[in-house]
Amino acid sequence: MLNTLYQADEATDIPASTGPFELPPLEYNYNALEPYIDEATMRVHHDGHHRTYVNNLNAALSRYPEFYAYTLEELLLFSDRLPSDIQTQVINNAGGHYNHSLTWKLIGPPTNSEPTGQLKTAIETQFGTFDNFKAALTLAALSIFGSGYAWLILNPYGRLQIVTTGNQTTPIPLRGVPLLPIDVWEHAYYLKHQNKRGNYISDFFNVINWDRLGERYDAALASLNLPTSTSQ
Repeated sequence: MLNTLYQADEATDIPASTGPFELPPLEYNYNALEPYIDEATMRVHHDGHHRTYVNNLNAALSRYPEFYAYTLEELLLFSDRLPSDIQTQVINNAGGHYNHSLTWKLIGPPTNSEPTGQLKTAIETQFGTFDNFKAALTLAALSIFGSGYAWLILNPYGRLQIVTTGNQTTPIPLRGVPLLPIDVWEHAYYLKHQNKRGNYISDFFNVINWDRLGERYDAALASLNLPTSTSQ
């Protein structure tokens, strides 16, 4: 597991609009993921927890506006450039903003779909079957002690890899491309699933937008500029 820093999930009074980062709107209604993820959870997760990460990130950066031009990825990859008095706050909250923003893009109304195209081929080549892949990602998510994420990433060598991170740490320092996060913070599932993390993970697979994830995989693979056989 990557080294992590504690995320104090506390609200601030500074609106997100006062800094360079904003809470992204969802592309679907809060109840669109029913019955797998409930409306109440989506409301508090997006408009409560995610908004807090954005607010706290903007609050930290407001002390050093010269970092306003940095993207989230740059803040996380080059965090050693940050002043020491905001470094931890920026890492934690930029991670929270990045992780949630990516999650919202990759889930949506249930469609009962599965991977297709190059992503399907890569999954079957590396894991044998789609069910084997789901089992491996589920096991990773269940193995996390406390809060964190299980990730599917494309590593720098063009292969799929499952990794875990604690709290709001991201896999960006691994220099691969984060493809899919599964959030196992309790606020992501406790209102509906209580302590049954496994049930939540099983339900989460039903709201993954596999078409969009496939597009993300294709773009990530192309960006590595590797021979096609490298990803197999």
